[in-house]
Amino acid sequence: MKKILIFFLVFSTSIFAQKKVEVDLSNPNSTIYTHLYFLQSNSYEPAKAATTIYGFEGEEAENIAIKLKQILDGKGLKVDFSKVPSDAMFSDTTGYVIGNRYVLFPYQMPDIYVERIGGKWYYSPETTQNVNEIYNSVFPWYTEKLHQIIPEIGHKKFLNIELWQYLGLIILLIVCFILFYFLHKIMFFLLQKIQFWIIHTSSDQIKLALKKLSRPLVLLVLMWFVQLVLPSLFLDLNVNTYLFLGLNIMTAVFWIYVFLKLVQVVMSVYSDYAQGTHNKLDDQLVPILNNFLTGIVVFIGLLKLLTLFGIEPGAVIAGASIGGLAVALASQDTVKNLIGTVMIFLDKPFHIGDWIEAGTVVGTVEAVGFRSTRVRAADTSIYQIPNSSLSEMVVNNKGLRAYRRYSTNLGIRYDTPPELIEAFVNGVRKIIELHPDTRDESYNVEFTGFGDSALLILLNVYFKALDWGAEQSSKHSLHLAILKLAANLGVEFAFPSTTLMIEQFPEKKVSNTAYNVEENRIQQIINEISNK
Repeated sequence: MKKILIFFLVFSTSIFAQKKVEVDLSNPNSTIYTHLYFLQSNSYEPAKAATTIYGFEGEEAENIAIKLKQILDGKGLKVDFSKVPSDAMFSDTTGYVIGNRYVLFPYQMPDIYVERIGGKWYYSPETTQNVNEIYNSVFPWYTEKLHQIIPEIGHKKFLNIELWQYLGLIILLIVCFILFYFLHKIMFFLLQKIQFWIIHTSSDQIKLALKKLSRPLVLLVLMWFVQLVLPSLFLDLNVNTYLFLGLNIMTAVFWIYVFLKLVQVVMSVYSDYAQGTHNKLDDQLVPILNNFLTGIVVFIGLLKLLTLFGIEPGAVIAGASIGGLAVALASQDTVKNLIGTVMIFLDKPFHIGDWIEAGTVVGTVEAVGFRSTRVRAADTSIYQIPNSSLSEMVVNNKGLRAYRRYSTNLGIRYDTPPELIEAFVNGVRKIIELHPDTRDESYNVEFTGFGDSALLILLNVYFKALDWGAEQSSKHSLHLAILKLAANLGVEFAFPSTTLMIEQFPEKKVSNTAYNVEENRIQQIINEISNK
């Protein structure tokens, strides 16, 4: 029995000896593990940790190794050894460094890295030479003096945090509350000054947006202040890791909030500008731009949040690109409509309120949306035209006409004497010249041809009013004036008809219309038009 116990004791001892950690500088993983393992409280051997420092020996190398660990702990940077390469010939291809090097935290602390020197891996000479500079950038100037004045009782721990550290966190929280009260007013004042300097105008909506914007900006300043002071408390690595992760998440969220509020401020200014212009298409651009910019801010903010949880930015961007390509392929019509929307706002083929003809659609443009344009027809029905289709159509914009053209033919009886035809044409010309709604320098009134049942007189005029209702009112007054002229002259308008002329019929005479072609009478009627 004793032999069996001795056997198990020797066997377990041999297993424990096999698992004993020794100095290993053969690859990046082993070197970093050697450095951090021998500086833990339960395996504290700074001399062995100092073997990872190249170019220094003894106490100086130990101090450098200790400072490197304090820097990582102070920033809450915890090494995930499952991601550290174990390849002795590892070559960094991330673009941060070139050659057989490995950067522990390329985004948070790019100056600390290991490299292969003489077949072994050490902390680089650049890292060890700059360790004091890095240390001073992480820890405030008062850190060492603060630790010197802490009494022994302050080092007692509760939940892995020393009492003086609890006191430091409470004091830091109180200072942040006091700073927030004063900085909020200062920030709002500065934002107002910047706003007046940029646009020279203000409104209640802009002031409200600036007031909301000042709060997260102050909180961002306080987050930076906390991150600057926090390392001086020398909290445990695990505590610092969670604190800095929380601070970074809050910072990212606040930045998202700031940019969203900034979008609101910009859109408020642009909305005021758009309302002051005659072009109503600018008003339609406000909600589209607002949604677009909001989407960009949220998208970039989410990417940033994902990187905080250890996801590589390159992988996030690549995944977003692949996902975006898949979505684009699955929704080609939506992408085409989006491009069509951009082209409409760039080319501006019409404005809100314009009367357009686009294919078979005729009506007034009411709204230009992110995907489609709404057109109201004359019967008040609504057409929703996809912007991709509308951007490729031939659009006849009646709303951009300088004048409204009106052209028609006046048909008078075939038996009208030439004298009355000439008098009627001159009278219509006089009416157009004196009409308040027509262009007197551009019109046509001519005897142009012989129709099936009437002599055709071309009437071509241009109305000054662009509104459809005003055009109809102008036509009304013009038509009445022509009818009165015809009645006074005795000119009759022809009906679509066929006249059968019979030269000889018992007891019947040929029907002839009696026209009064007295020259003085005709001249008097023409003169009366000018006197009205």
